[in-house]
Amino acid sequence: MKKEKEKFALITGGSRGIGRAIALKIASDLNYHVLINYNSNGTAAKETVKAIESTGGKASILQFNVGDAAATATGLQSWKKENPDGIIEVIVNNAGIARDGLFMWMKPEDWHDVINTSLNGFYNVTNTLLKDILRNRYGRIVNIVSLAGLKGNPGQVNYSAAKAAMIGATKALAQEIAKRNVTVNAIAPGFIETDMTAGMDEEQWVKHIPAGRFGTVDEVADLASFLASGKASYITGEVININGGLYS
Repeated sequence: MKKEKEKFALITGGSRGIGRAIALKIASDLNYHVLINYNSNGTAAKETVKAIESTGGKASILQFNVGDAAATATGLQSWKKENPDGIIEVIVNNAGIARDGLFMWMKPEDWHDVINTSLNGFYNVTNTLLKDILRNRYGRIVNIVSLAGLKGNPGQVNYSAAKAAMIGATKALAQEIAKRNVTVNAIAPGFIETDMTAGMDEEQWVKHIPAGRFGTVDEVADLASFLASGKASYITGEVININGGLYS
């Protein structure tokens, strides 16, 4: 009898914030062995692994910069060699950075770093793993985008461009691979309580949010866990907003 492969879920940028919450939720809800990808904060990644293990889940660390194509390919190919009986069924492309500033004064590195992490990171990770997922005939790809990618944010031309491109890629890829029982969806958070929003004047911004508050990482994680589950098998190519009603 053919041995069943151990099933894994990879969360990029999974050591902190939204990524950490998604990792914890998928581990508890869907019983995947969760792979925590991080670039620089190894301490936070280890803490996330411990948090998952403390509740009886399984988790491991995968360190590489998703914006570096060679490092990503090396990291994932090495993992596959070390885990021949494993299959990554779920990819959550969460890794992203912000380098805010008015476009006219934006430095080339601030443009390229943001594009490389979010947009090229999506390509580097997903393209490396996609053939295995298609052969498996089951998979879930969840891309964490942003309200900025839908409406654009002044001072975030680079971030808005990266997230908007991910939205287009989500819709196109979903159509390419739907027949293999692989879904591709995007989650577009608005203002969520994370390190990214820690310096913002929350009292000022909530005036524009119909729900009257910032969202929480757990609320985003609940949605990601649903989209990563079998319950979402007929949802693909969608961008789901989670923003308390803030659309403009």
